[in-house]
Amino acid sequence: MVTICIGKVDQAKGQKIQLDANELVSNDEFALPENNAFGNSFRDYEADNGRKDIVEQHYKSSHINQTYDFVKQMREEYMKLDKAEMGIWECCELLNEVVDDSDPDLDEPQIQHLLQSAEAIRKDYPNEDWLHLTALIHDLGKILVLPKFGGLPQWAVVGDTFPVGCAFDESNVHHKYFKENPDFNNPKYNTRNGVYIEGCGLDNVLMSWGHDDYMYMVAKENGTTLPSAGLFIVRYHSFYPLHKYGAYSQFMNEEDKENFKWLKVFNKYDLYSKSKLLVDVEKVKPYYESLIAKYFPAKLKW
Repeated sequence: MVTICIGKVDQAKGQKIQLDANELVSNDEFALPENNAFGNSFRDYEADNGRKDIVEQHYKSSHINQTYDFVKQMREEYMKLDKAEMGIWECCELLNEVVDDSDPDLDEPQIQHLLQSAEAIRKDYPNEDWLHLTALIHDLGKILVLPKFGGLPQWAVVGDTFPVGCAFDESNVHHKYFKENPDFNNPKYNTRNGVYIEGCGLDNVLMSWGHDDYMYMVAKENGTTLPSAGLFIVRYHSFYPLHKYGAYSQFMNEEDKENFKWLKVFNKYDLYSKSKLLVDVEKVKPYYESLIAKYFPAKLKW
């Protein structure tokens, strides 16, 4: 069971967060564990933990099939938001049915990952309630693997994301498989900037299709009052080539750079909070339901 630390609630809605994220953390900041649930380093894609082959096959399929045209097709289909109508917590409960094949660090149902990351952030940033809720919802788009939401293959839902329409940076995990992607040798798409211009803003860059972009779309189109930093985190939390190596940073504008500070804060809680120590769901549910009511309508179109 996880210890709960309740702090003051920020009353700002729909505003940009201008605070310096590096100055907000408490003195007893979340300690980064050295090893994941399997006893290996986090994001070790070569560790023989029983998931190595599953994870590598996932990225092979993703890198071959995530083309510029495929992403455009997926965005057009899911922009309709015609799959279901339900509340945020109802969606959280659906994730009990999902285990992420791309994750080398954890094989628990996804609702536990959401609550583990949210509770870890809540302890260190008690006044940033928008950040707690962002952690709770950041992976809800993984419902795309369920039949009701299209039953997409996991390679089209989970895993690290990357831009399409430009060259695939070598910092991408299992980069070698991009050579089989039809866009790899297409001169329109295989240069450093491809179809984009430097400084165009990440909003104008097509990312590989998956749960990040879908949940961002759902939140935005349903009128959430989360600040722009929260939406940025939802949309780019799997964009590890940028997080870790600064790849594709030539496309960022000033707003992206400001929001990126919060993404860097979020990232360690997203990654390092994963463990076999499970959260008592019923105990924390009332707190998160109050945040959902603050920032979202009761029912959303999905």
